[in-house]
Amino acid sequence: MLEHDKDKDSQINQILQIIKLSSLIFSAVAFFQHFFEGKKIVVVSGTNALIVFFVLIIILAVYVFLNFLQSKKKKNRFTATLTELVVFLVISTLLVMLTGTYQSSYKFLFLFVIISSTIEAGMRTGLIISGISSVIILTIDLILAPNFSSNIHFESDLVLSCAFILISWTIGFFVKLENQHIASLKELVNIDGLTGLYNHRYFYECLAQKTGEAREKGTHLSLLFIDIDYFKYYNDINGHQKGDNVLKDISRILKENTRGTDIASRYGGEEFAVILPETAEKEALVIGERLRSAIHNQYFEGQEYLPNGNLTVSIGVSVFPDKAESEYEIVKYADEALYRAKFLRKNRVESYSSILNDLQKEINKNDKEIIASIKTLIAVINAKDQYTYKHVERVVTYCGLMADSLHFDEEAKRIFIYAAYMHDIGKINISQDILIKSSRLTEVEWEVLKSHPKNGAEIIKNVSILKEVVPIILQHHERYDGTGYPNRLKGNEISYLARMLTVVDSFDAMTSSRPYQSRKTFPEALAELERCSGAQFDPEIVQDFIKIFQHEFNSMNNLYSELYVS
Repeated sequence: MLEHDKDKDSQINQILQIIKLSSLIFSAVAFFQHFFEGKKIVVVSGTNALIVFFVLIIILAVYVFLNFLQSKKKKNRFTATLTELVVFLVISTLLVMLTGTYQSSYKFLFLFVIISSTIEAGMRTGLIISGISSVIILTIDLILAPNFSSNIHFESDLVLSCAFILISWTIGFFVKLENQHIASLKELVNIDGLTGLYNHRYFYECLAQKTGEAREKGTHLSLLFIDIDYFKYYNDINGHQKGDNVLKDISRILKENTRGTDIASRYGGEEFAVILPETAEKEALVIGERLRSAIHNQYFEGQEYLPNGNLTVSIGVSVFPDKAESEYEIVKYADEALYRAKFLRKNRVESYSSILNDLQKEINKNDKEIIASIKTLIAVINAKDQYTYKHVERVVTYCGLMADSLHFDEEAKRIFIYAAYMHDIGKINISQDILIKSSRLTEVEWEVLKSHPKNGAEIIKNVSILKEVVPIILQHHERYDGTGYPNRLKGNEISYLARMLTVVDSFDAMTSSRPYQSRKTFPEALAELERCSGAQFDPEIVQDFIKIFQHEFNSMNNLYSELYVS
């Protein structure tokens, strides 16, 4: 339940508690009237004191029982509400019977039940309770009243019954109007004006609610992050008005291709989010692919001018609790999966995966603690320097492509990927000022930065399953000609996988923007690799990389745009 809804329900519950407590107090008065036969109550004798004490205990017990039912309404609202109504109807009927049946002056007690049920459950329930109350009272009049030619009690109670119905209808009508008004206000507050989807604020409120429900029930919760490929490019060419039309059309597609229980929101700009309650990863991927395909097959005016001739979306998927332990993590990991989808040629669905999560399945208990620490360190590095995080993601992807193209066996590929993922972990010991410095580093700062290979090797050296990764991390800044760091190794003295990682690492660094360095185009970066072959890089590996790069990406019209144009 959302916070403002909780506050509203809390206030309504307070009102209902007052009404119910008042009903019980009047019931106590009626009991006292019965036991003391209308005389003034003076608690002097032990018998009188016991009667008062007994009645008060009953009231307290009923009140506690009603509060217990209130707590159960979250899980079984219908049963709890029905039980509560039956209890009040029985109490009211019993008191009428005790205080004079058809002559009772406590028939008004039914009003408390009618008012509380109408406020809590609406007009329909209120009218039903009014009808039941009226039947009870009129039946008592018909059965127990003397058989006079004219039953004045029945006639007067007919008026009372009409009052019951009128009161329940009136209160129910106002409750209905209030709910409609609240719903319209919620729509204004929670709905994005352009797309008609839920907005960013409501998304986070709803995600917190649904995550809590999933945790309580032990069910899955999936999240889709959706980003329109080349949307800035589309706006620049076609104008913002047509861009707005695209946002509306995609919002419509999201509504048409999601389930009634799913919550689709406009996260911001050209980004959307879809919360999928009680949905595991496999089903979430199916839904994501259905959305991607529907958008891909939809014609958008002006899409032919985009780099790939079509307007598409990239989608990232994250799942609670399998891969995320909180609403913060599920958003973070869905965003990371989205970044990977956009990096991998766009127009695709990618599920979040962590190399270290997979690694934890293969290692012993002692190493798991170290791996958990490594995950924490990587998270800290990512928080300190967003460049490092995205750089590592790209390097891992390039290394995976190389491993597949060169037909690495599973063990070699695993070692290579782990090394790519953790090659910059030693930066944890480097100050943020150095990592994100906008100008060139001083000699002293450069020497500090050069320490990260040794730091990284030191961090993971105690993990037995990663022992073959250690030299790769230590050597990934060594040069083929022996002028690198930290140990000035040369040629084949450097691990083959380290030499390969050096090429990939350098290529991505050259094609990435830094405050002190302009980004090279892919052709320029490939030319730089060739120029530095035999000096910085292993010539054979450079040629392999260029061949693999061209083979993997030539089908794309403009890879540079694929990776860097929004």
